[in-house]
Amino acid sequence: MADMILQVNHLSKSFGSHEVLRDIDFTVKKGDVTSIIGASGSGKSTLLRCINLLEIPTSGQILYHGQNVAARGVKAPEYRSHVGMVFQSFNLFNNMTVLENCIVGQVKVLKRSREEARQHALQYLEKVGMTPYINARPRQISGGQKQRVAIARALAMDPEVLLFDEPTSALDPEMVGEVLSVMRSLAQEGMTMLVVTHEMAFARDVSNHVVYMNQGVICEEGAPADLFGNPQKQETRDFLSRFRST
Repeated sequence: MADMILQVNHLSKSFGSHEVLRDIDFTVKKGDVTSIIGASGSGKSTLLRCINLLEIPTSGQILYHGQNVAARGVKAPEYRSHVGMVFQSFNLFNNMTVLENCIVGQVKVLKRSREEARQHALQYLEKVGMTPYINARPRQISGGQKQRVAIARALAMDPEVLLFDEPTSALDPEMVGEVLSVMRSLAQEGMTMLVVTHEMAFARDVSNHVVYMNQGVICEEGAPADLFGNPQKQETRDFLSRFRST
């Protein structure tokens, strides 16, 4: 299928004798906004880290446009330039300015000229509302602002897919909205996104596909209206009952 970007086949991941992921099958199509939900420790972040090759799967395949990127010999940095990731803890370089954080990857990985990278970075920093802070260092800005810089940095690499690993969980409550607002606008523009999140309203209202994970397996998945409105499995019902909005 022409619009199929990622296909995960029979993915498993163990750390020693501890099996964190078991026989995961999963697809990402162009324009999908998929939210992965589940209790802490259910394997959500490990799945995302495997998809980004920050963890190497114990078994199974990760196909990017049909090529198994989990195989030996695949250049992970080049692959990650197409499948970008935004982390829970921002992962900005503290010794660099906001602008430099958004330039360095473009120059090193994409081999852009500094001026081209700078213009590209400024475009995305403006998009996330961070233009006034381009000369600030990470310690001088708030958590919400750091996460917006991290999103701009990822976007500046022109990825085909953006992975978000609990992008609001390290933020104070009043800063969560500003990051979710950026993510909503990206979704509306057609950005393909895979989001591990505890923000149930985002999963319900912005996603077109929701995956519920429990104890290392995909327990249930489907359209948000179905999964939130009429979950089929008891485990899903129990989990969602904690988040039912009034």
